[in-house]
Amino acid sequence: MILSSLVLVFVAVICVPVGLTGYLFFTEKLLSRLKPFRQKTLRPWFWVGPALLFLTLFLLYPVVNTVVLSLMNENSTEFVGLSNYLRIFTEPEMLFVLRNNALWLVFFTLVTITFGLLIAVLTDRVKYESVAKAFIFLPMAISFVAAGVIWKFMYEYKPKGAPQIGTINAVLTSIFPGFEPQAWLFNPGINNWALIIVGIWMWTGFSMVILSASIKNIPKEIIEAARIDGARELQVFIRITLPLIKPTLVVVTTTLIINVLKIFDIVYVMTNGILKTEVIANRMYKEMFNFLNFGMAGALAVLLLVAIIPVMLMNIKRFGQVGGRK
Repeated sequence: MILSSLVLVFVAVICVPVGLTGYLFFTEKLLSRLKPFRQKTLRPWFWVGPALLFLTLFLLYPVVNTVVLSLMNENSTEFVGLSNYLRIFTEPEMLFVLRNNALWLVFFTLVTITFGLLIAVLTDRVKYESVAKAFIFLPMAISFVAAGVIWKFMYEYKPKGAPQIGTINAVLTSIFPGFEPQAWLFNPGINNWALIIVGIWMWTGFSMVILSASIKNIPKEIIEAARIDGARELQVFIRITLPLIKPTLVVVTTTLIINVLKIFDIVYVMTNGILKTEVIANRMYKEMFNFLNFGMAGALAVLLLVAIIPVMLMNIKRFGQVGGRK
């Protein structure tokens, strides 16, 4: 195991740079023997050649192979067409998976954006702005796995009358003596919401930082002119601040959508998808490694890809617009 790791390190650190350098050296030697107009035409292709090769091997080929697998049966021995996709949209168990992703998509995105914008506006008005933002952004420095472990302890449940070691149940029972401790992660009525709260806690700091930077880029003269004209703070926010930060707001929203569509870590660590908390990425993992159903795993992967690509393209376009305005 150690030997194979050392070989990989050697290949990555020594062989790849030396190989690329040698490739560029010999291609330049070859191009120097051609006519100038030939050099101008061929040189870009020689230089991007390695990148195109790596993209083909590690991006294009896996995508095509996954699409092919999604059209095969569970052990990839028989072509079944769109059967795996039909199962996704007809089987009750799969419909719960899609429903959970929809809950994450709508409520996680809306609440995270709302809290991020609200905190960005409020912290912009206090003297301890940097300290407040540091505390709110802190969860982004924690891995999703660590966050899942932390919140799993916070949601810990013990029957009524027993000492509550879970932070939330302990606090609520101490404040409200008649409160019935809740099994937050094992109650199908609330467990999805409990997981979504963890995601909101993780990503609110990201929204706050990006939106706060956008708000600070608004010329102060515009805000002051509106206040002099008699506009109230709410009117300034709705009619001036929001329209001016709209491109950034869209970029943050699409970024959150991309991340929530492929949410996996929090669900895997906290519930592993039991009691109707599965999401698409979690189910894809189970189909691939637990059930060895490569066809269904491939179909779920393609579904995620199809859902994410339009949002990514929109995000790239908006990033260009935001960068251009600067």
